[in-house]
Amino acid sequence: MAEHAATAATPGTPPRAARDALPDASPLVRTPRRGRVEAGSAEEKRLREIWEAPPGWRGWLSTVDHKTIGLRYLVTAFVFLLMGGVEALIMRIQLARPNATVLTPEQYDQLFTMHGVTMIFLYALPVLSGFSNYLWPLVLGARDMAFPRLNALSYWVFLFAGIFLYASFPAGQAPDAGWFNYAPLSGLEYNTGPNIDVYALGMVLLGISTTVGSMNFVVTLLRMRAPGMSLDRIPVLVWGTLTASGGNLLAVPSVSLAFFLLWMDRRIGTHFFDVLNSGRPLLWQHLFWIFAHPWVYAVVLPAMGIVSDALPVFCRRPLVGYGPVALSTVATMVIGFVVWIHHMFATGIPALALSFFGAASMVIAIPSAVATFAWIATIWTGRPVFRVPFLFFAGFVLLFVVGGVSGVLTAAVPFDWQLTDTYFVVAHLHYVLLGINVFPVMGGIYFWFPKFTGRMMSERLGKLGFWVLFIGFNVAFFPMHIAGLLGMPRRIYTYPADMGWNTVNLVTSLGSFLFAAGVLIFLIDLLVSLKHGKPAGDNPWDAPTLEWSVSSPPPPYNFAVVPSLASRHPLWEGRIDEPDTAFHARSQLDEGYLLAQGREALGTSALEARPDVILKMPADSYAPFWLAVFASLVFAGLALSAWIFAGAMLAGCAVSIIVWLWPERALIQREPATVHDAGG
Repeated sequence: MAEHAATAATPGTPPRAARDALPDASPLVRTPRRGRVEAGSAEEKRLREIWEAPPGWRGWLSTVDHKTIGLRYLVTAFVFLLMGGVEALIMRIQLARPNATVLTPEQYDQLFTMHGVTMIFLYALPVLSGFSNYLWPLVLGARDMAFPRLNALSYWVFLFAGIFLYASFPAGQAPDAGWFNYAPLSGLEYNTGPNIDVYALGMVLLGISTTVGSMNFVVTLLRMRAPGMSLDRIPVLVWGTLTASGGNLLAVPSVSLAFFLLWMDRRIGTHFFDVLNSGRPLLWQHLFWIFAHPWVYAVVLPAMGIVSDALPVFCRRPLVGYGPVALSTVATMVIGFVVWIHHMFATGIPALALSFFGAASMVIAIPSAVATFAWIATIWTGRPVFRVPFLFFAGFVLLFVVGGVSGVLTAAVPFDWQLTDTYFVVAHLHYVLLGINVFPVMGGIYFWFPKFTGRMMSERLGKLGFWVLFIGFNVAFFPMHIAGLLGMPRRIYTYPADMGWNTVNLVTSLGSFLFAAGVLIFLIDLLVSLKHGKPAGDNPWDAPTLEWSVSSPPPPYNFAVVPSLASRHPLWEGRIDEPDTAFHARSQLDEGYLLAQGREALGTSALEARPDVILKMPADSYAPFWLAVFASLVFAGLALSAWIFAGAMLAGCAVSIIVWLWPERALIQREPATVHDAGG
């Protein structure tokens, strides 16, 4: 973790008394000249030497660079997306016609469970964590995340948790009680294999990754913003991920507790969910949905932030209603914590509670509508440029409306009673969790691909891929609404031929394969552009935010000098009339604090982002990797009831933590580094 040196920081060098109080703390040095630190200069070489990871496998395992970790999240999440997509296609082959026998009931149960687990837990949030890990320090004007080693740990634990969850799949013993895993069907009396044990422990392991990652985002926002980046100047992407992270810190303990209690019921003999021994099966649903409904917003709000920040770039104007959109982001998550019974209307909840939670489920549409009208107004009052990212963002707005309207319908208790456990709910779920997530993600990749790689993706292939994806998505999932209204239950592996569901299921299956073809086009474009894409330059979209002020791809240290901000759109200053610049204040992107005495970052105050501390950042380390390995082996030992092995691996965790926290020899240069004026 970062070692905090409590040094006073002002726009100049700190007072001598502050420096003398902590002699190991580096002074804040204001660069005396304007202009960037030139590539190849002594200062730039010094920064690159300090921040660059070692070459080869050593750097691959030990790096804590947020950009590398972000890209790993993106790649790994897309691998899981493809795995979940293949599982979905196999299920759609089974359901394309009545009385099909492609899958047995047991195989279908495992497929649809792993499909849900993969798409919801291993793709939807991790892919957004990839964007946020890569972009947050860049858009905030920071050198790295607040806790770089925790950042690395969150990725490695996520990766091993995914492998752990899939470990029993090849042996035909995958989780098979649905991603919701309701008790008592997931209890030992109904499911004696290792399926549910793997799922329960895997979710606890995944919860560790989510929790440490969320803590890192919150602290980074509070303490790592560039000077001048007050709370009313941070990008909406940051608001979205911050809100999701806060929600995760409150929600993940609930589901981790539920899965751990279930594992104890199955392996130790407790009776938390056993009704024959005074347990409460309904307790499982409460604990699960207290987590799962806020989780829906955790996988939507960062995606909405991507749209809110990138869409205005192609409309050539700032986002309409920044303040209301930021407030609506927070309000959505707050209200999301009081609507979990939205999923339990048919469980015998008292009428008064149904009324309260039904009303809350309708009210939550208001903040979502605020964001929707802001996007539409931004397009309407701007000068839209119809590039590929804009198409994905505009398509997202339409899908967001469809998914939101169907959600409001199910908030009405009598309507929900009629449609509970039908394919109408499946349609709503896919519009919310797939349409509202995948389209912003793909648009975001097209938008930030030049920043990731320094190359552009193809406009021709991109537009073709968008239309195939958009048409395929709606052909696949809109007919599910009709199937639900016709009474088709969800979670069935086949159906009779005389139920009237044949046509809608065939259309849905064909649409699923069309959607898969769109994903394939996207992947071809991505892979070809990695090597043959047109060079992008630093800011090919003429975007206004800080990440576009550095080279593409960014250097290991992000910013040679820590920038200072005076507006929300520092790269558009002089072109737009903002209240921030009413008194001719201008952001200083090329003149700021040069911190080159070891791995250093600037810490700022939580509200106004005033510089107040220099942060000594930790070096690259193997400890996060090994801690994740040993933690995963602990859970493997618990799943196999190998208690001695689990204890030994727990000792390995302790050793890894000791190595992690062992004091390092700080890289401190005694004389302040300055940037000298090239003109003398």
